[in-house]
Amino acid sequence: MNDKSEKLQKVLARAGYGSRREIETLISAGRVSVDGKIATLGDRVEVTPALKLRIDGRIISVKPATGQICRVLAYYKPEGELCTRSDPQGRPTVFDRLPKLHGARWIAVGRLDVNTCGLLIFTTDGELANRLMHPSREVEREYAVRVFGQVDPAKLNELTRGVQLEDGLAAFKTLRFSGGEGINQWYNVTLTEGRNREVRRLWEAVGVQVSRLIRVRYGDIPLPKGLPRGGWTELDLAQTNYLRALVALAPETTSKVAVEKDRRRTKANQIRRAVKRHSKTSARRTGGGRTS
Repeated sequence: MNDKSEKLQKVLARAGYGSRREIETLISAGRVSVDGKIATLGDRVEVTPALKLRIDGRIISVKPATGQICRVLAYYKPEGELCTRSDPQGRPTVFDRLPKLHGARWIAVGRLDVNTCGLLIFTTDGELANRLMHPSREVEREYAVRVFGQVDPAKLNELTRGVQLEDGLAAFKTLRFSGGEGINQWYNVTLTEGRNREVRRLWEAVGVQVSRLIRVRYGDIPLPKGLPRGGWTELDLAQTNYLRALVALAPETTSKVAVEKDRRRTKANQIRRAVKRHSKTSARRTGGGRTS
């Protein structure tokens, strides 16, 4: 193999078929083939027109590293949506409302649990997603948290110094009171890792329940103002290259879609969905036009 070859998982991740870790799982399970032969971990390929790659028997399209544009979306995840591509029970997922792609796939950068809303980043670049999710990068995440329970200085001190959870010691990098009275108060907290339900578990460890949780920032990318729940907007070139620089990837020189065009389209879709929901509700209240 010549020096133009790349690791198979890197080629597939870049094409949007999952993070490197997800691709490695597919290869280990024997679900990926190269030119008719089952692939193994460590295989390298050169991306040429003659290359035949298949996942689960279906031929897939990949391009050289210089032939793809890295696209990044900011999505306002509502409560109730799952961070998975499909759900056996038919529940809504974060991928349902994203724009359709040809020859690429959206990859979620991390997850938010079903009861958490706020900023979720998607990209078509599997290498970017893989690096952003790696714990060594320590990308800062900020959350607005409404808590229910008695909060005193001792508990706040414990949350910033460290709390022992079942998967190790954890602490908020910063913790700031932002409003509320009595036993319902809002705080803004930051973390530099993405452990499962970590914000909720930290507060629960000091006897306080989280009643609302919103991710408001990822690195220096804020939840866009005016973006409706379930809406998305494509990041501009400067924001995309900020994320790439965070993980030592070369900058992009072109972007794909104008941000304002995306945002207007998102709002129009939200209005149409609201009208549709209203029509269905009205039909139920009136018996759907049926006669008894």
